[in-house]
Amino acid sequence: MAWAQTLLSVVVVSLASLVGLVGLSLDERRLQRLANAFIGFAVGAMLGDTFFHLVPQAFSGDARLVPSGLILVGLLVFFLVEKLLRHEHGPLHRSAHPQGVSKPELAAINLIGDGVHNFIDGALIAASYLTSPALGVGTTIAVLLHEVPHELGDFAVLLRSGLSVRRATLLNLLSASLALVGAIVTLLLGEALGRQLTQALIPCTAGGFLYIATATLIPELQHDRTLKGFVVQAGMISAGLAVMGALLLVD
Repeated sequence: MAWAQTLLSVVVVSLASLVGLVGLSLDERRLQRLANAFIGFAVGAMLGDTFFHLVPQAFSGDARLVPSGLILVGLLVFFLVEKLLRHEHGPLHRSAHPQGVSKPELAAINLIGDGVHNFIDGALIAASYLTSPALGVGTTIAVLLHEVPHELGDFAVLLRSGLSVRRATLLNLLSASLALVGAIVTLLLGEALGRQLTQALIPCTAGGFLYIATATLIPELQHDRTLKGFVVQAGMISAGLAVMGALLLVD
C-alpha cells in the first residue's frame, strides 16, 4: 500500500515542474524579460529554502558538527562542478567567453542542485508513508506547495541560460523525475535507512543552494544596473523569501 501511495504522490509533485508551460503562450521577448525578473525570485526562493527549511531540518538532531561539515561539502562540491564545467578543456568552456550569449553552465549547475533536491523530496515522501498514510499525505501537500514557486524560479534560470521554453520544460521534468528515484530507493531501504539517507543529503543540498544563489545567480543580477532593475530585483528576491517563509506555516 505504501508503494502505491508514495508513487502516486511523487508523480503529482513532479508534475509541478510543468509550471513553465505557461510560457508557451508568451512571445520570446516578453518571456525573456519575465525570466530575467524571476532570476531574483529564484535567488530569494533558494536562500529562503536554505535558511528557513533545509538548515533548520539539518540541525534538528543533537549533532552540530556533522551537518555543518556537510553544508560545506555541498557548497564546495557545487563549486568544483562548476569549475570543471567551465574549465578550458571542459564541455561548457565556450560559455565562459564574454561574447557568448548562451550560458549552459548556469543551466547545468541549477539542474544538478534541483535534481538532488527532488531526490530528497521523493525520499521524504516515501519515508513519511512508511510511517503512516496521514503523515505521507501531509508531507506531499507541504512538498507540493513548496515545489510550485521553486520550479517557477528554476524555469526562469533555465531560460536565462539560453534554453528554449520547450527544452527548459523537458529538462525541468527530467530533473523532477529524480523524485521517483529517491522514493523508490527509500522504499527499498526501509524507514530507518531512508531517513539516514535524507539526513545526509539535506545539508549537502543546503550548501549547494547557497552556492547557486550567491555565486551563480546573484552575479547574473549585477548585469542590470538601472534603478528599475534594482527595484524589480529587490522586489522579486523579497517575494521569493516571503513565499518560502510563508510555507513554514504549512510545514
